[in-house]
Amino acid sequence: MNAKKYFLSITLLLAVIAGCKKESFDDTSFVNSGVSDPAKLSVLFNITQDNTGLVTIFPSGEGATMYDVYYGDGTESFVKVGAGKNTQHTYKEGVYTVKIVAHGINGKTTELSQELTVSFKAPENLKTTVTTNGLTINVGATADYETMFHVYYGDETTSNPEPYDSFLEAQTATHTYATAGSYVVRVVALSGGIATTKHEETIKVGKQIDLPLTFDDPNYDYTTSDFGGNVSSVAADPANAANKVLKVIKPGGAEVWAGTTLGTATGFANKVAVTAANSKMTARVYSPAAGLTVKLKLEDHNDGTKSVETDAVTTVANAWQTLTFDFNNNSVGTPALNPAFIYDKASMFFDFNVGGNGKVFYMDDLKMTVPIQKISLPVTFDAPNTDYTVIDFGNNITVDAVDPTNPANKVKKTTKPGNAETWAGVTIGTAAGFPTKVPITSAFAQLSLRVYSPAAGITIKLKLEDHADNTKAVETDAVTTVANQWETLTFNFLNNSAGTPAFNSAYNYDKASVFFDFNVGGSGKVFYWDDLKLVPAPSSVLGIPLDFQSTTLNYAFTDFDGGAVTIVNNPNASGINTSTKVAKMVKNPGATYGGSFLALDNPIDFSTRKTFKMKVYSPRVGAKVLLKVENLTNGGISFEKEVLTTKANEWEELTFDYSGVNTANSYQKVVLIFDNGTSGDGSANYTFYLDDITLN
Repeated sequence: MNAKKYFLSITLLLAVIAGCKKESFDDTSFVNSGVSDPAKLSVLFNITQDNTGLVTIFPSGEGATMYDVYYGDGTESFVKVGAGKNTQHTYKEGVYTVKIVAHGINGKTTELSQELTVSFKAPENLKTTVTTNGLTINVGATADYETMFHVYYGDETTSNPEPYDSFLEAQTATHTYATAGSYVVRVVALSGGIATTKHEETIKVGKQIDLPLTFDDPNYDYTTSDFGGNVSSVAADPANAANKVLKVIKPGGAEVWAGTTLGTATGFANKVAVTAANSKMTARVYSPAAGLTVKLKLEDHNDGTKSVETDAVTTVANAWQTLTFDFNNNSVGTPALNPAFIYDKASMFFDFNVGGNGKVFYMDDLKMTVPIQKISLPVTFDAPNTDYTVIDFGNNITVDAVDPTNPANKVKKTTKPGNAETWAGVTIGTAAGFPTKVPITSAFAQLSLRVYSPAAGITIKLKLEDHADNTKAVETDAVTTVANQWETLTFNFLNNSAGTPAFNSAYNYDKASVFFDFNVGGSGKVFYWDDLKLVPAPSSVLGIPLDFQSTTLNYAFTDFDGGAVTIVNNPNASGINTSTKVAKMVKNPGATYGGSFLALDNPIDFSTRKTFKMKVYSPRVGAKVLLKVENLTNGGISFEKEVLTTKANEWEELTFDYSGVNTANSYQKVVLIFDNGTSGDGSANYTFYLDDITLN
């Protein structure tokens, strides 16, 4: 934005003056068609600083081919100046009105009049206006006998010649600094000769201080305001010279209430988002001793009576620690937190209520705390800022742990030791339960839990209850099927455990407990568990995705020429597929293209997604898997892709590229053929499982 001009010049960008147009009455429609009148006229005066009064005049504008320049010094004569050219004229001291008439190719004209001051005496009564906004400065000026102004911004003082911007009265020069700081701004008023008048002032620029406050961003103005005798400055971190922090000295003679406002009297750029529910701020403090009180005060910068303050106490000496300031616990005898107030200014009082004796403090990283969330569904143990407290009973022992098969995953580990009761368990959360009711209904009430058990055949009980009334409860059981590997157990509360209350949709079930190896005394067994979540109610529409989990949808496959599909239990709920239900395809003797198809309720939407994925469990590597889609009534309208299996006796996800599918066609049938081109024999070698057909 800083136009670095090294010669005396000024461009006057003025609004178009629409009046005073001279019309030609000749037929020039062939020229006028589509051609605009001259517009955006401006003029630049270059006044030679040698007391000669020689002025170079540069007219310019859009759509102009020629200019008439009237010098305005007592004669109506003018000179013609071509586009991009200039004219020179010698003036006596005085104020003149220079008129520019621009001629367009269409024969029309536009006029501009601009005042020119030619003075050989030094300008008088120089007055400047300097305003700042963040890193940007705006400069204006007025003076008597001036011809124009130069402004030097003070951030390039080592350049030779030092760059400047030029402007006239009623104009504003604008500049943006690269970094915050203090700069000396010089405004020089020029005469028509060599005489000048100068004004200097020191300004400070930078973005207004705000949270989080770190003292490291060069764009911010880290001005602080001391009171009561404190002395503060931005300094190097005593433990890390690369980090900038605030250093506060409470010297001898400082008041007991001496403090430092973090910023200027205008406070922060934004209101501090402190509320009753989110009432805490933290600051890192480096104190010379433990046991010193540090007070943090918030207030409205426009009304100091609207304030709240609270205290924290240092616990270490000559080391950084993070202090927490809870404004719900306001200092004794001070106003309580009022979230309706605009708290936008903060002050810190180090060693509060003790007179100054030279102690030195450092502080950094003032910010709002992130509220700790209560445990809620889904329970993953991985969400940040979440209280994953659990409560053991019956002598169970539960601790935080890492997944035994994936160290990056956080889980819970529950041990049922030798002295544990048969009913020993663990409540998932605190006695207050979840923040909201578990959203299960009398139509579908299922939760799932991933469990890593030491043996198959172990009963796991899951219980829901009202945290305020434990007589309102429902519980159900699931049984492990594998040992020393993860499996997903599903708990259907519509099938309540024998002898226990049935599900009641009117109850407020908001608390959950899990019982490992239920009804068996403790023997040291160890269980890992994770991912307690709702099982979504099955869709009433048969379509993609297909996961074969629904108990209400009709997965009515139509078999042909030897293919046979049924819905069965997952034969190996492990790895990438721990779901309970899958589809089983047996290729019996018949045609080489034997397979099966499923007609969906609606056509498949290929408008935005064109990649099928399907999980397959194959008896061998290299088996061909054909996934085909067809029109509901015309099998000739179809599209297919075939891929090969790469794993044997293990779930893998295959990808089918449908980018070439004709989206103008309607496809409503999904056709599956395994080992197309080879007759099956119905044996295990021709038995395949599939699941989770998705469109991505």
